[in-house]
Amino acid sequence: MKNKLEVVILTAFPKIFDSYLNESLFKRAIAKKILKFKIVNLRDFATGKHKKIDDRPFGGGPGMVLMVEPITKALKSLGAKNKTRTILFSTRGKKLDAAMAKRLSKYDRLILISGRYEGVDERVAEALADEEVSIGDFVLSGGELPALVLSESVARFLPGFLGKLESLEELKGSYPVYTRPEEFKLGKKKLKVPQVLLSGDHKKIEEWRRK
Repeated sequence: MKNKLEVVILTAFPKIFDSYLNESLFKRAIAKKILKFKIVNLRDFATGKHKKIDDRPFGGGPGMVLMVEPITKALKSLGAKNKTRTILFSTRGKKLDAAMAKRLSKYDRLILISGRYEGVDERVAEALADEEVSIGDFVLSGGELPALVLSESVARFLPGFLGKLESLEELKGSYPVYTRPEEFKLGKKKLKVPQVLLSGDHKKIEEWRRK
């Protein structure tokens, strides 16, 4: 059986992904061949004794910049594949939303370039990436967390990834959810489940959820 989507992540810290990809929805999706992950260590494509993948920025400035050469070599090692999209995470990229995730779910392979240090050599954005993506108006130390965020948001549009065709948080606007007990005491307060949810009247429940 062919995997529905292959996600390739280029990173300087491959072990970051071990735990998350081996739990819960991702673990099941990988077992069911809905998803396939390939984690590529950029240091495997570095040269020299110290496997250096970063260097000082031209023109001066703080920090180190991820070099274009190991990223280029890593991408070439993957070979060509139809319907592939290469994404570089960047604070100036287009913000990830549900529409983007749905669009990306139509590809056969996503290649995610996780930046680190002070940034990534601009030639990666110019010549290697198809688009730049941001997950929000804030700064992180690397692209590994954005890679996981994008992977899950995309995977949720793949048939079979979720246990049901519809998951609570997939509904437009979402809504408050409750579970047992029906009444919970917090100090002097009694926090109760809305009566409509206990009524068994599915029409009224649906109306309440869509308010």
